[in-house]
Amino acid sequence: MKLKFDYNNMMADVIGERGIDPKGFAADAKAITAAYDDVMANLGKGWQEWTELPYIDPSDLDGMIARMDDIRSKASAFVVLGIGGSALGPISVVQALLNMRLNELPAAALKAAGLPKLYIEDNIDPERMNELLELIDLKTTYFNVITKSGETSETLAQFLVLYDLMKKAVGKEEAKKHFIATTTIGKGTLYNLAQKEGFVTYGIPAGVGGRFSVLSNVGLVPFAAMGIDIKKLLAGAKEMSEACRNGDVKKNPALLTAYLQCKAMEKGANISVMMPYADSLKYMSDFYCQIWAESLGKAVDKSGKVVHAGQTPAKSLGVTDQHSQVQLYTEGPFDKVITIIAVEKFRRDVVIPDDKDIDACEFLKGHTMGELLNHERVATEYALRKAGRMNFTITLPEVDEYTVGELLAYYEYETAFAGAYLGVDTFNQPGVEEGKKATFAMLGRKGYEEKLAEVRAAAKKSEYYI
Repeated sequence: MKLKFDYNNMMADVIGERGIDPKGFAADAKAITAAYDDVMANLGKGWQEWTELPYIDPSDLDGMIARMDDIRSKASAFVVLGIGGSALGPISVVQALLNMRLNELPAAALKAAGLPKLYIEDNIDPERMNELLELIDLKTTYFNVITKSGETSETLAQFLVLYDLMKKAVGKEEAKKHFIATTTIGKGTLYNLAQKEGFVTYGIPAGVGGRFSVLSNVGLVPFAAMGIDIKKLLAGAKEMSEACRNGDVKKNPALLTAYLQCKAMEKGANISVMMPYADSLKYMSDFYCQIWAESLGKAVDKSGKVVHAGQTPAKSLGVTDQHSQVQLYTEGPFDKVITIIAVEKFRRDVVIPDDKDIDACEFLKGHTMGELLNHERVATEYALRKAGRMNFTITLPEVDEYTVGELLAYYEYETAFAGAYLGVDTFNQPGVEEGKKATFAMLGRKGYEEKLAEVRAAAKKSEYYI
């Protein structure tokens, strides 16, 4: 395992009474073991099929990789249509592993790198759609339509718009070659459309929910299309998976931090801040926010008892948010746990010049921007520790496919262990489904007439307007 975990600043003997009592590991051993056993007993079963994704035979990916290589050689742009887990996982990984300014590179530089522009369209704002169409050449653009259920309204709306435009631009037979469907095989609107139209189709295992799907074809297809080494990504995820199957809480990073987060909730720390100190990892916070919020935010536990469980995730970026949020973290309410993500070695660095003409800033000259950033990270850890604020640090030796794979698997297992410890159903999302049903009803979808009447009745009771 390449990732390192430093949880000193979570412990009471380091930060004071607001921290976690080290004796808790022994006192809560039965509950920790029960959470571990719950997850281990369901590996590869039901909604935990995601646990088996890193163990796929790498050779099984060769056909898909070859097809995506061919598409990449033809494409000026590759567009992902998806929302929620179908977009946040891909966004977080491509931000980490590709040039962060990819789409701004000159055409000649893109051609030399053998890469198309990449757009991940995770919203249905009509202005955004129009502006996408101003940027891409439909004739050389390829679309990956992703929805696990095959019924996601937002994604299907995007598809209908773009497929219609593509057919008008290149004709129906050619248009079919520009669309890839990733969905559940054998069911759902997207699957049925893909079969009828003859789209290349990749499946999502039935027991892999959207927010746990990044290491399935949901992520692997667009990653391969952009030349990312998906075998190395899965190898890293497999390495972390093995670590997360260790029954010793002190040797299992996901079980350890899940326990610490749950104990922090008991102490009133109901906000979990994810703070990477690397722009490449900025969108890992978005991935974390979805998996943590949707998985743990539940009204009832598995026994039906009302618990209103969960911890609100929040995004922060070092060093940027040292100048906006850290004041709150160090002196505001004791309601947060801050997870800091560090990078030991940046892939490229910039030396701050020792300019003799400038008689100032001597403390900066000769250092690198990477050094400065990491010194500021350590300074934040110190300030939080001094203020008695719970925080821990995850360190990547460098950002590459292997360490990103480890980080993704860690998030998934940490979430699963936390849900098991809290006693909630980690893998359902009844609050999300209620909104989906109401949307279907208001759009006039057949079978939702009663829900439409319910929505209209609720609207009539709203009396408070300005």
